[in-house]
Amino acid sequence: MKVSGKTQIFGIIGCPIEHTLSPVMHNTAFEALGMEAVYLPFSVRPEDLGKATMALRALNVSGVNVTLPHKGAVIEFLDDIDVFAKRVGAVNTVIQKSGKLHGYNTDGAGFMLSLRKDAHFEPEGKKVVILGAGGAAAAVAMALSDAGVRRIVVANRNKDRAEVLTKRIRKYYDREAIPIALDEGRALYWLIRESDLLVNATSVGLIGPDKLKINPNSFHDKLLVFDLIYRETQLLKIARRRGSKIIDGLGMLVSQGARSFELFTGKRAPFRIMKTAVEHAIKYIK
Repeated sequence: MKVSGKTQIFGIIGCPIEHTLSPVMHNTAFEALGMEAVYLPFSVRPEDLGKATMALRALNVSGVNVTLPHKGAVIEFLDDIDVFAKRVGAVNTVIQKSGKLHGYNTDGAGFMLSLRKDAHFEPEGKKVVILGAGGAAAAVAMALSDAGVRRIVVANRNKDRAEVLTKRIRKYYDREAIPIALDEGRALYWLIRESDLLVNATSVGLIGPDKLKINPNSFHDKLLVFDLIYRETQLLKIARRRGSKIIDGLGMLVSQGARSFELFTGKRAPFRIMKTAVEHAIKYIK
């Protein structure tokens, strides 16, 4: 990798950041296209987010991805955001142009591409349960609403946050949107039993204990379980044993990353090369 004063700097900000596969994905793409660019992980504590975002200008960083827990909070430090990011209330891609910071959200597009291409699932008219109410959950909810789902249930540990997201869905789309707390076990059981798609948009399985308190009997053979974590989590293992179709977040990770790459560079992303790099890197994750 050639590094000089002309090297473009990209990266990802989050906390924690040690688990991220974005650097290997983007750096492999830069190398494949012969670009003089580098992509770095930046560990940024929540209390330092403002200073870190402002530093992007001073350091002439060309762009960054944004991950947990900053996708919503970063908005106040940007000059503008695109329409979908505004609807979601979360940004996962920031680009610097002429000293201004522009925010985008590629999570929704990445999710939908993987849902249709990898899982062969068409969401129009379907019933969905989303676990979580953060930035990733909001992107998924808005993308599914735009695709014409019939009903969305948002189940979150803090029901107030679920209510905020369902209100946001109803603000932009004529969809049935129901908030529920994760510990409302009986109600959640029946809502999953009635649904076609279950999406885990929490960080469970990525960081912390790999366990969600979901009644295993709620899974059924007509249900697709999509975990945004890019490996087979305990949730997916249980769902598979219960006869549900399962898909992890690898396809979404690469799809949203490819879209970010194109926003960063203006070049077509080498999708297959990026996916192969991520698949190889995952083998070495403990």
